[in-house]
Amino acid sequence: MATYQRRLVDDLIERLLTELPALFIVGPRAAGKTTTATRYARTVVRLDREAEAVAFRSDPDAALRGLPEPVLLDEWQVVPGVLGAVKRAVDGQPTPGRFLITGSVRGDLEGELWPGTGRLTRIPLCGMTVREQIGGLGEAPFLDRVERGEALRPASDTPDLRGYMDLLLRSGFPQPALGMAEAARQRWLESYVEHLLTRDIEQVDGGRDPARLRRYVDAYAVNTAGVVDDKTLYDAAGVNRKTALAYERLLMNLLVVESLPAWTSNRLKRLVLSPKRYLVDPGLVGVVLRLDTNAVLRHGDLLGRLLDTFVASQLRAELAVSATRPRLYHVRQQQGRFEIDLLAEAGGGRLIAIEVKADSAPASSSARHLAGLRDRAGDMFVAGIVLHTGPRVYHLADRIVAAPISSLWA
Repeated sequence: MATYQRRLVDDLIERLLTELPALFIVGPRAAGKTTTATRYARTVVRLDREAEAVAFRSDPDAALRGLPEPVLLDEWQVVPGVLGAVKRAVDGQPTPGRFLITGSVRGDLEGELWPGTGRLTRIPLCGMTVREQIGGLGEAPFLDRVERGEALRPASDTPDLRGYMDLLLRSGFPQPALGMAEAARQRWLESYVEHLLTRDIEQVDGGRDPARLRRYVDAYAVNTAGVVDDKTLYDAAGVNRKTALAYERLLMNLLVVESLPAWTSNRLKRLVLSPKRYLVDPGLVGVVLRLDTNAVLRHGDLLGRLLDTFVASQLRAELAVSATRPRLYHVRQQQGRFEIDLLAEAGGGRLIAIEVKADSAPASSSARHLAGLRDRAGDMFVAGIVLHTGPRVYHLADRIVAAPISSLWA
């Protein structure tokens, strides 16, 4: 059996199982939910196996009753009625550590009568960060370290630009990320996308036209990390607005795209309120657009978008375990006069602003938007960071530093 690579959420799961009756672990397919949850379960029920699902379709309350606990109900969305049985079991006996539920679709698909409210505590599990891949979980989450004023440092093996491209294109899905050879990794990711566009979509929608959906995913990948209007996407995909919005909802429900909200404040005028759209894993962008490292390095716009997507994926995975409980936003004014790639708002409105640059030694001009936010936000501005592809950490301005992207996992 392969050695288990500990995840960021492991400590959180261990702690919450001693206090709460049911945990709901959600994330994209193949992110490692089942592998992680199985470590804490005495009974594992694989609802995507028909032989195990039959009894839970017929009488979920009876099928659940008497099983050694904690019980892991894997891929709940195949038998949605199982959540009602969990609700009734928890209502009748709310003792800690009874159930673990995993799934690769959002838990709000059942609408207003979603039975998990007040019973299931949601824990997001994203793709593996580089910290997880190298076993470096001894450090606090990046945003917590910044909020505490700790000095940033580069990783001991900080990549160069080509190294960052190789790293992000291998993806954060555990199977391809942990030691798979390049050819096998490429095949795995291609199969993942194909499966997504055909079989997985049927679980949440009853079927869609895979060819049109593929064109929409292509358009999404080209525009990852961008504030792009709906019309741009549906024109590129050759579909109408209604179809495009349905596709986006489907992909969000499958947890493979994310819409990062715009930050708003009366300190800044004429802010763009549109969300920033991401494919959640930069490796998926590469395989959807059929790009290798050399192709990305020849495409300046996609180079910046992939680095932004990569940094967002590293930060997103840490949000659930961060002591400061930050929320991620982006900031942009109309006509592009003011723009910040990622803005973390911690408790009390404290702000950490991040710019991502495909530059090995960004100058102070790269921090002008961070400085503008600092001057407007005053004491609420904790730090501004220009994350770059070079090897050094250095000062740019008051409360603003340049740091290698590798400082995210150093």
